[in-house]
Amino acid sequence: MKASLTKKICIYLGALVLATVIAVPVLWLFIMSISSSTHLTTLPLQWWPDEPTFENYRNLLVFAENSPSASFLYGIRNSIIIAFAATGLSIIAAIPAAYSFSRLPGPRRKNLLYAVIAIFMLPPVAIVLPLYTVMSALGLLNTHFALIIVYCSILLPFTTWLLKSNFDTIPGDLDEAPIIDGANRLQAIWYVILPIARPALGAAVMMAVLLAWDEFFYGLLFTNDIRAKTITVAIADLAAGRVADYGLISAAGILAAVPPVILAFFMQKTLVSGLASGSVKG
Repeated sequence: MKASLTKKICIYLGALVLATVIAVPVLWLFIMSISSSTHLTTLPLQWWPDEPTFENYRNLLVFAENSPSASFLYGIRNSIIIAFAATGLSIIAAIPAAYSFSRLPGPRRKNLLYAVIAIFMLPPVAIVLPLYTVMSALGLLNTHFALIIVYCSILLPFTTWLLKSNFDTIPGDLDEAPIIDGANRLQAIWYVILPIARPALGAAVMMAVLLAWDEFFYGLLFTNDIRAKTITVAIADLAAGRVADYGLISAAGILAAVPPVILAFFMQKTLVSGLASGSVKG
């Protein structure tokens, strides 16, 4: 009894420490976002501003030409378009790829899977030069399409591996039965495999969107103005001047986190229903 109580206390303490480590930087970012520049440069540092203000949020959300708000709002728009387009294309390609790796085993496919993972493990700087050369030759620099293609090369190996691992846990008899009854492979995947694998599919979508949303290196190199700059590059531009407005940068960071948080909120419900559905059908 005492050992069980001690174990629970340790678990709750560990969860509390983890929550504190995650929440404190976000809380401090919010405090900075509602502070004036004078407050943030005052010594000794004050943990809460005397006069909290949401002026930084207004400066970012009220559109004005040639202002930080223009760069920020265009960055949000560009990131939404690029992240969701790259995720959608990657998932569409990853589903049949993962199914073939899982259900059609063979030494060549196994080696190909390892090659796919090896490509995913390559550092971005190792392949940026050939990618940049190709995009420049095709006239795709500073376009959404260029970043969508590049992000697909990052997301596709990851989503394929994640879905393949989940497909391996689904008994092969479940999709072989409808094929024997006259269904084709695509129908078996659509009506049998995907409903069961919905939790993994939801996780793959969320992780892919987050990877694309947070990517900075390619976005910095392949874009040069607000037509295609992503939100990470737009926030970096706010700190590129001689004097950085830390309150404005903090507000941009808080606002940039809103779309992923909204997505996670709605995908959480999808994951829960998918887990329940999969447990019944499996």
